Parts: sequence; C-alpha cells; structure tokens
Amino acid sequence: MTIKIGREDVSVPLDVPPGMRDDYIDHYLEITKESGRLMLFAGDQKVEHLNRDFFGEGISPEDADPEHLFRIANRGKIGVFAAQLGLIARYGMDYPRVPYLVKLNSKTDLVKTDQMDPRSLQLIEVDQVADFADDSGLDILGVGYTVYLGSEHEAEMLREAAQAVYQAHSLGLVTVLWIYPRGRAVSNEKDPHLIAGATGVAAALGSDFVKVNYPKREGERSQEIFKEAVAAAGRTKVVCAGGASRDPEEFLRELHDQIHISGAAGNATGRNIHQKGLDEAARICDAIYAITVEDRSVEEALRIYHGD
Repeated sequence: MTIKIGREDVSVPLDVPPGMRDDYIDHYLEITKESGRLMLFAGDQKVEHLNRDFFGEGISPEDADPEHLFRIANRGKIGVFAAQLGLIARYGMDYPRVPYLVKLNSKTDLVKTDQMDPRSLQLIEVDQVADFADDSGLDILGVGYTVYLGSEHEAEMLREAAQAVYQAHSLGLVTVLWIYPRGRAVSNEKDPHLIAGATGVAAALGSDFVKVNYPKREGERSQEIFKEAVAAAGRTKVVCAGGASRDPEEFLRELHDQIHISGAAGNATGRNIHQKGLDEAARICDAIYAITVEDRSVEEALRIYHGD
C-alpha cells in the first residue's frame, strides 16, 4: 500500500522564509511523491567516475550515451534525477517532465587519497540554479552537495554545504547532502560510528536528506548497525548509496531492510540502474520505487522487475 503524507505532515525548517513555505512544501511532497521517502536516481557519476561506469564489460552499450540517463529518468518511476546543471541544460529541453535535483559540486577520482585528500568545491551557485529553473521552465526540486568528512579540506566543503542548504531553503528548494568519510585520516570509510557521525553533521548543517554508504563491521548485520546513523540524523532523513551493480534481488532485499529494519528513508541509486539497457533500467527503477515510495514487499518488487 502506498504511504501518503499531506502538507500538514511536512516539517518546514525555520530557515525557509514564510513566503517560501508553500514552495518548499510543494517541492518536498513532489520529490518524495507524497511518501516522505526519497527515491533518487543518481546521474552525477559522469564527473565522479569518468567513463569507467558507463562503458565496458557488463555494462549495456546504451549507457555510453549520456542521454541514456534522461531516457531512464523519463520512462522509469523516480522521485528525482540528480545531475550537474550543465548536463541538465544539454538534454532537459527534451525531457521536461523529469523532476531534477542539481548537483552543485563534483570532482573526478583521478587524484587518489594517498596523493591528496579529497576536495570538491562548488561549481555552480544556488541562485544560478534558481535562475536556470525560471528561465528553462524545468522542474527543479532541489540541490545536492558532497562533503568528504575527514579530509584536510573538510572545512571548505562544510562551509559551502552549509551555505548551499541555507540558500536553497531560502528559495524553497529541498537539499540532499552526500557525506562520505574519506581521506588519509580515515582508516575505515564504512565504520558505523563514522557514518553515524556523518549523518549527524548533515543534521547540524540543516539538510533535508543525507546520502551515506551502508556501514559494515565484521560479525554484525549492517541493517542493525545502520540504526545508529538513522538515530544520529534526527529530523534529517537518511538514504543509502546504491554502490556497484549487483544482483537485483540482493539489491532490493537490502533496500527493503534499510527502510524497514534500519529506519532509512529511501535510496540514491546510480550504477544499479543506468548500467542496464533502457527497458531493464526502467523496470528496476519501478521496482525500487515500489519498495521506497509504495511500501511494497520485495516479492512484489521482483515481479515488477521481471515484468510479471
């Protein structure tokens, strides 16, 4: 059964001005499809991972074309499609029905941590996103920003993230922070205490959602230790990164556990969607959406994925 929230159920942060409250509520309800949960289709990897995730063995030939991302977002059920503004500007005119989230910062992975701690600074300003939304007429619902917690450059990224959240809220936009512990000071990026620290940072910065990696600790169940991160986030809702492509049933079962055992509020998935051909990618979108937004079982989602 699809879960539904109303306007009165949306907790509007106090940094949203009174005149923008209705816009914020509209954007929040649309990005969560009136469920309070986020199904984010991540298309920002064209910068983050260069072409490694779009061409090669086990990847559909369709994924070589950037437009494949937009075709999927247009055909499959999603909450929002996240990408850099430049990519949206090149293809958005042909996909005006897609709900968009603009990723404000990005970096490649060419410079490794042992050479320099990660540093990803803002490429576009929030007011420029708002101007683009007005001029293009596209459905821009929010903005996103990545912070590498533990990097020696974290102070710059934390300041930019805080400013982005404040500015976005002032314009009635929803915010998603990607927060990953990473750098020479970080010995285990998937340590549950560190990931809980990351979600707590997102709460302190005022973000609506935070995207983190699923924690791992030997001898313990990830869905249980992930509860710490959900609790640390408070009113900021936690979503999990999808990670590398794997068996769809395994992926969907893990997603269901994240929501129903850990208490997460959705997912942010890229490779497990876009590395498939269009038909299969749309079906996995619909299956993910079924679990996330429609609160359906893994078995029902698998039937959707298999086209039954």
